[in-house]
Amino acid sequence: VQVVESGGGLAQPGGSLKLSCAASGFIFIDYPMGWFRQAPGKEREFVASINAMSSSSALGDSVKGRFTISRDNAKNTVFLLMTNLIPEDTAVYYCGRSRDSTWSLSVNGYQYWGQGTQVTVSS
Repeated sequence: VQVVESGGGLAQPGGSLKLSCAASGFIFIDYPMGWFRQAPGKEREFVASINAMSSSSALGDSVKGRFTISRDNAKNTVFLLMTNLIPEDTAVYYCGRSRDSTWSLSVNGYQYWGQGTQVTVSS
């Protein structure tokens, strides 16, 4: 199982970034996927998750109205579109695959993680 994040970088406040997570080594359509983030000195925080068939998704309170999660099951990829970025969004963003078919909003519900991609929001 492998998940690889990309798309991070430096953005100005109010700007946008789109993260991608390419998955391989498992049947992608069988598993919910999620995005989490971790800032220095803080615990890993739930950002967004989406179930296997994209019929349900959820966002963390701090990103509601600004971020959107989506997935392309034909390309084994999950996306996180981040708009109206604020400095508090600065963190390493991780993509995770759920432990099983259960859709979870908790870090403990995810078993496989990528190496993370750095997002920095600064003027």
